[in-house]
Amino acid sequence: MAWTFLVCLLSLGFLMFVAYRGFSVILFAPIAALGAVMLTSPHSVLPVYSGLFMDRMVVFVKLYFPTFMLGAIFGKVIELSGFAQSIVSSVVKAVGAKRAILSIVIVCALLTYGGVSLFVVVFAVYPFAAEMFRQSNIPKRLIPGTIALGSFTFTMDCLPGTPQIQNIIPTTFFKTTGMAAPWLGTIGAVLILILGLSYLNWRRRAAEKNGEGYGTGHINEVEVITTEKLANPVIAILPLFVVGIMNLVFTKWLPVFYGTQSVIGTDKFPGLPTPPATAVAGGKAIVQPVAANVGIWAVEAALLLGILTVVLFAFPLVKRKFAEGTKSAIGGALLASLNTASEYGYGATIAALPGFVVIRDALRAIPNPLVNEALSVNILAGITGSASGGMGIALAAMSDQFIAAANAAHIPLEVLHRVAAMASGGMDTLPHNGAVITLLAVTGLTHKTSYKDVFAVTVIKTSMVFIIILLYYLSGGHIV
Repeated sequence: MAWTFLVCLLSLGFLMFVAYRGFSVILFAPIAALGAVMLTSPHSVLPVYSGLFMDRMVVFVKLYFPTFMLGAIFGKVIELSGFAQSIVSSVVKAVGAKRAILSIVIVCALLTYGGVSLFVVVFAVYPFAAEMFRQSNIPKRLIPGTIALGSFTFTMDCLPGTPQIQNIIPTTFFKTTGMAAPWLGTIGAVLILILGLSYLNWRRRAAEKNGEGYGTGHINEVEVITTEKLANPVIAILPLFVVGIMNLVFTKWLPVFYGTQSVIGTDKFPGLPTPPATAVAGGKAIVQPVAANVGIWAVEAALLLGILTVVLFAFPLVKRKFAEGTKSAIGGALLASLNTASEYGYGATIAALPGFVVIRDALRAIPNPLVNEALSVNILAGITGSASGGMGIALAAMSDQFIAAANAAHIPLEVLHRVAAMASGGMDTLPHNGAVITLLAVTGLTHKTSYKDVFAVTVIKTSMVFIIILLYYLSGGHIV
């Protein structure tokens, strides 16, 4: 058992090392995963590669590539239209050049709390961030840490009611709602925001003192709009509101329109192939559960409307470079989605190994239910490189144990919910995390230049889970 545990650690360490050194995760995630399989069960390598790693990788691409692509195109047309420069110019005038970091954090927070996917936020906000940091002469290397603070932390799983998946998964295990433990979540969110901004501004001041500005020779730079007359900032920000508001509208409306599932039969598509189809009432049909797809469908439809809004108000500017701009955007979306999909396949493979089961079972020995849950979710999220994946594995394996221990200690299940959600968005952001790799790829930066700021934000986020646990006990269970 000790050997199988060591195999998991070696695999994880290897993948983190190559990711940090800038090597492609698309290449090395399967090597790391199958290397662990080779050391555990050599004859299983090829079946696991085809039946588990590639299967989970393809599932991820099937589900999320359209979202990546539409998010990238949305960010590109925002850039080509000059809307990014208009918003940045307005914000700089309103809050001052030295508050660019705060402005980007707020934009990210509004989008993620409005339900926009974290990956979409990266694509959509980067043009704003690059333009604002350039105008304010803040080092570009601080953009990933700033976007991470605004979208990967307090709005992802701390604030009550956030529609992000990390706040939804615990509801199925604890029979709670997304509003669980509102005071603990809100207090944690405020502390993360204050400490995170303090850290990033300290980094900005240190760079300014050393005479470091935005920098030159960067890649993936946004298009500089040279027109003297910028778009009206109200019109420029409208597409962001369209995406956020319509995402909420479609989330509510699609289940009403489709019901619990969508059934497309041979009466509408008589050419449906027989073998892969599902038998329904004597016929063949394409059956899609609505609840499992509504979040994806809603954000895709909202992004389409956001793109159309930009084109409607800035057609002459967008038209000139739309063809070349969308080619580069789609290329970036392909790279980002395959990076993350490779991580997804890696996590699924490692989670199936006996060494991972050893880790999972060892975590059960921690006596305090809240600390046990926080550490279990955090560690498993770190190993798999996925907040939702690590939390899903931890709760699927140990939620009954957590519930029993919480009931015995008279701890409300709402507290379990909030602790699990907040713990998931902690050490998942290790160097091999798909969101981190996507963030660095989109911004044209590297682990070497920018990861330490993402990691610092991660440490703040992770430590806050234990602060709210302490706060809960110090209040005698009255703060929930």
